[in-house]
Amino acid sequence: MDNKKFLPVVIVTVISLFILIAFSSSIFYTVEATERAVIFYKFSGGLDKDDVKMPGLHAKAPWNEAYVYDVSENKQEEGMDVLDKNGLSIKVDVTLRFYPLFDKIGYIHEKFNVSYVEKLVIPEVRSSVRQVMGRYSAEEIYSTKRAEVETAIITETSEVLITNNIQMRALLIRSINLPAQIKQAIENKLEQEQEALAYQFKLDKEKSEAERKRIAADGEAIANKIINSSLTPELLKMRGIEATLELAKSPNTKVVVVGSGKDGMPLILGNN
Repeated sequence: MDNKKFLPVVIVTVISLFILIAFSSSIFYTVEATERAVIFYKFSGGLDKDDVKMPGLHAKAPWNEAYVYDVSENKQEEGMDVLDKNGLSIKVDVTLRFYPLFDKIGYIHEKFNVSYVEKLVIPEVRSSVRQVMGRYSAEEIYSTKRAEVETAIITETSEVLITNNIQMRALLIRSINLPAQIKQAIENKLEQEQEALAYQFKLDKEKSEAERKRIAADGEAIANKIINSSLTPELLKMRGIEATLELAKSPNTKVVVVGSGKDGMPLILGNN
């Protein structure tokens, strides 16, 4: 058997094996469960935006590029200095939670590349925070309209991000820091407003109580007037006699003189 005729085959196989091993990292790639990937075809069509690779082991030509994106929820914390509508400097810390839309990573890559967080998310969050807070005073941002400010930032940031295929899950204002003297002045004002409200509440309560007493007194006066108008001398004498007779039944009563009192009312004399 002539082994020489198999030698070229063996050589080609060995060379192919070496090439495969050498370029294996460029040929095979893995997409994890929380990832998606798109391929850039260098010599045939460029970026395939709509062919999103799902989790698993994939193969490609060594000269093509696979761009793998983490599509799990991401968190970005930002601290920034902003100006209120009066030009006062405020330091704000915000937290943003977001993720790229799974089936749109090709479009994200086309516009922003893998650095979409630095090129899109962070600048838009900063821009929205500055624009919204620039419409309010420091006092409103710090106290009375904080929820309104936060809602406006969330709405405006979310609209921009979703237009660029980024889904925002939440945006939280962690802290708002004002210059010490401004913060103290606002807190003093709020405290005074609370004291004024408490004092007004006390006045309103006292007024309500006075009104209640006046109504009760008026009712009692009307009742007395009605009673007095019905009390004739004859009725009073009759009630007096009835009361005297009841008292006469008492063991302490000694003498009852009928008709000897004022207006002919009975008298009770003697007791223990």
